[in-house]
Amino acid sequence: MDFKSVNQGLLSFIEGGKSVYHVVENIGNALKEQGFTELSEKQCWEMEYGKDYFVTRNGSSIIAFRMPEHSAKGFHIIATHSDSPTFKVKEHPEMAVEEKYVKLNTEKYGGMILSTWLDRPLSVAGRVVYKNEEGQAVTTTVDVDKDLLVIPNVAIHMNREMNKGVEYNPQVDMLPLMSMQAEGGCKGLLTREISGALNIPEEAILGHDLYLYVRDKGRVIGADEGFILSPKLDDLQSVYAQVEALCSARPSEYITVAAVFDNEEIGSSTMQGADSTLLSDVLERIGESLSCSKNQYLSMIADSFLISADNAHAVHPNHPEKADPTNRPYLNGGLVIKYHGSQKYTTDAVSTAKMKLLCEKAGVPFQTYHNRSDILGGSTLGNISTSHVSLSSVDVGLPQLAMHSAVETGGCRDTAYAIRVFAEFYSE
Repeated sequence: MDFKSVNQGLLSFIEGGKSVYHVVENIGNALKEQGFTELSEKQCWEMEYGKDYFVTRNGSSIIAFRMPEHSAKGFHIIATHSDSPTFKVKEHPEMAVEEKYVKLNTEKYGGMILSTWLDRPLSVAGRVVYKNEEGQAVTTTVDVDKDLLVIPNVAIHMNREMNKGVEYNPQVDMLPLMSMQAEGGCKGLLTREISGALNIPEEAILGHDLYLYVRDKGRVIGADEGFILSPKLDDLQSVYAQVEALCSARPSEYITVAAVFDNEEIGSSTMQGADSTLLSDVLERIGESLSCSKNQYLSMIADSFLISADNAHAVHPNHPEKADPTNRPYLNGGLVIKYHGSQKYTTDAVSTAKMKLLCEKAGVPFQTYHNRSDILGGSTLGNISTSHVSLSSVDVGLPQLAMHSAVETGGCRDTAYAIRVFAEFYSE
């Protein structure tokens, strides 16, 4: 397995994913190049066995699927998420400071480690809706591709207690500096940057969903080049592995599905999140297109399986005590199967057996993860998705350090492991 080329592909994929809209747009373009047909939720679907399709919702979630040649027993689904913790730009964001500086008014999106965003080159990306020359509303992605912003730290001379711990106020401490005071005032300064990036008139812009992103590029590091250091490993590492596996594996008896949901970091309860009807809508429409009765469709669901893939906490080298005493995943140790007694993760005896057998067939190592019993962990896509479509599911992830930091650390071998086992699942 060529770990080097896999890591280059991953880092290129993350570099292109400046926002959730760019992630989904880039996946869609890559799928079209592979011969996938794009479907619209506004039209009736007519599908054929042996063909490949995808559909997007809100420009930030995408579900792609491949049909077997002749018939289908059910669905083999992998679910990941496109979003990562960041800051969202508010309306009318420019704020003047003593007629000298201009900063942007932003708000938190998801649960990030705030301090990791300080003193880094940042910029803005997302989507814009503008009025074209025909008076129609047009939606497009935008990336202000330059070092535009910084959130400056307070000097230690001004806070001698800083190294004893700081509680950051998002409305006070985390607003990014954009410019010196512009002549004529600061109003519309960001709009000018956006219109310049898109080459459209400022007055044509009708609305925007804009987010900050870190300009630091991902890279392979370490004395043995054993680590990946990059923004958004959670969860674009899993997304990349999922899409690569889908495109490389021809389905045999199951319809193979790659579901990439937005808004996992804020609870998934949006029209394009895992807690929406998106997955069930797509599966039901596939069933109808194949002329399945309700009885036949439910039989297919009963013979289906879901892998919820969202990254996992590796044992931390400086804080090994934070990990569970007996379930201790490490970077480059392979896929992590995640368990939780209160079903924050969906893994049970049946689904863990399925996952372990898949890993054995693929020749991929696997590890296990539990939270320490006295530390509250997070939840992910599995139990949310299966509340809408009742099927057997397992929660897995790739081991990483510094989850929800602006820049995270992963293992240089684990992405390739994930591609291999996901391809095994899709071709099973």
